Parts: sequence; structure tokens; C-alpha cells
Amino acid sequence: MLHEPIQTPLAAPFSDAIDHYTSLLGTQGWCIIPDAMPPEVVAALDADLAQAFDETPFCEGGFYGRRTKRFGRLLARSPLAARFVQQQTILGVTERILSPWCDTIQLNLTQAVAIHPGALPQLPHRDQDMWRGEIGRTEYLVNVMWPFTDYTADNGATLIWPNSHGERALEPEPSGDPVVAEMRPGAALLFLGSTLHGAGGNEAATIRRGMIVSYCLGWLKPYENQWLAYPPPIARRFAPELAALVGYRQHRPNLGNYEGRCPSILLNDEERRGPLGAIDALRPDQTALIDEFVAEQERLQ
Repeated sequence: MLHEPIQTPLAAPFSDAIDHYTSLLGTQGWCIIPDAMPPEVVAALDADLAQAFDETPFCEGGFYGRRTKRFGRLLARSPLAARFVQQQTILGVTERILSPWCDTIQLNLTQAVAIHPGALPQLPHRDQDMWRGEIGRTEYLVNVMWPFTDYTADNGATLIWPNSHGERALEPEPSGDPVVAEMRPGAALLFLGSTLHGAGGNEAATIRRGMIVSYCLGWLKPYENQWLAYPPPIARRFAPELAALVGYRQHRPNLGNYEGRCPSILLNDEERRGPLGAIDALRPDQTALIDEFVAEQERLQ
């Protein structure tokens, strides 16, 4: 296996950083942003989730891992989780990568993960395979791994097969060795839904803890049911931008609506004022087509 060294911070303006990491992610299928979050904020989130890590049972099944603990709904478990979900460089990169195929992106999941000593390596896989869509042309997902502890070769750091993404997902599985994505708290590993990857086995005496945040095309069914994870009483406490990211907005045309309206209406008192009338939420090309059709029908009357 190749060992990817800890990378040094990139000193660049915000837009240049988005350009840089978007290029890396699109070219090789993965990248590491070494200074994505202050380590003390990572440690505070880890502390907020400590009780959940202790109380959550081990997973069942060979994919999730019988020596692994996983739990979601992190935005409801700690207010600090929003800082990670809304990290601006990562959102900028994600929107650049996914925007060719969607009107808006959405949060796919937040999941804390603890890989305990003795955990076996995870089956190499591509997360896009959870959806049975076209392979090789469409990118469906951007994953972000946030380490809470050091990720090392011996404690289960994520294994990444570089250049296994995009059209190469249609080819036989790569025969080369994966990169071991070693990194420290504060760094973030980004990889595409089409990139072959898997958790390494934990041969150390310590637990590898961290978090996965992922974003997908706004018209897909997300991995984690966001409206159950964050029903209106919880989502009302979110900033509007965060509420939109977890699903309280429509994806044109009219997808994810509530009574024909943007579901953000559930975050205020308007839905209690009586019946709602549906309102078109269409793409510009659809609006132009319908306007032309309606005008012609009115002319013929």
C-alpha cells in the first residue's frame, strides 16, 4: 500500500482554494484539505458525541462492520455539526462537482463512525452504487471524511483507489494498491461517489473515530432520511441555509414539495392559516415552454 503523507495547508484565497480542490477531486477522484477546520472544534464535536459513541451498539453485518459503531442525525446531536456540514470551501467544491446534474445539492447523510481494534477491512465499494442510475457519466455524490482521531495505516484509515472514478467505474477493478488516506483532526478527505474506496482494518490498540458528511444531487433519495432525522420542530432551529440543505426546499421542477409549496413553509406558521394553493416551481426552460403554451391556448379561446 502507498502511504499518503500528511499534507501542508494551501495558502490561497477562498475562490482559488475551491478551484484547486475541485480540480484535484475531478482529476484523481479524491483529495485532502488539510486545514479545513480548527482541531479544537473537532475535539469539541468529538466530546459532544462521546456519550453516543459509548452507548451505540456495534453494527450487524459484514458491510457496516461488526467491530464498528455508527450513528447519524448529527445536526440534532451537536450544534457544532453544522459548522462541518456548511464548511464553505467544501460546499463550494461540491456544488462545482455536482451542479452539471442538478438544480440544487442536498445533504445525503451525517454519520459518526468508530472503528474498534480488531475490525476487518471493509469491502472496497463505490457509494454511487446505492442508486441504480447511469454509471460513468453522472456524478451523484461527494463524500467527506472528518477524522476525530489520527487516521493511520494501522488503525483503519480510509483506503482510496486513485483514478478509479468516472468512466473508470465501468472498467475491471483496479489491480494497483490503494492510497492510505492518513490525516489528522482538522483535515477533511473528499472523494467522489464513483471512487473505489473502503475503510481499512484496525490493527492498532486504539479506536479510530470520525465522521462522514456527504452531499448528493438534490433529486435523489438520500441515504439518510433527512425529514425523519430533522422534522420541522428540529429544523426550525436551523439557519435557513442549513434547513434548505437538509431538504426544506424544492428541487425544480416541483420535487419534494409540501401541498404544492416549498417545504420550508413548514418552518413558519403559515401552514396553520388554512389551505394552501400550489405554486409552480419550474426550471426556466419549462417556464418558457409552459408560458408559450398557455399564451397560445388563451389566444385560441
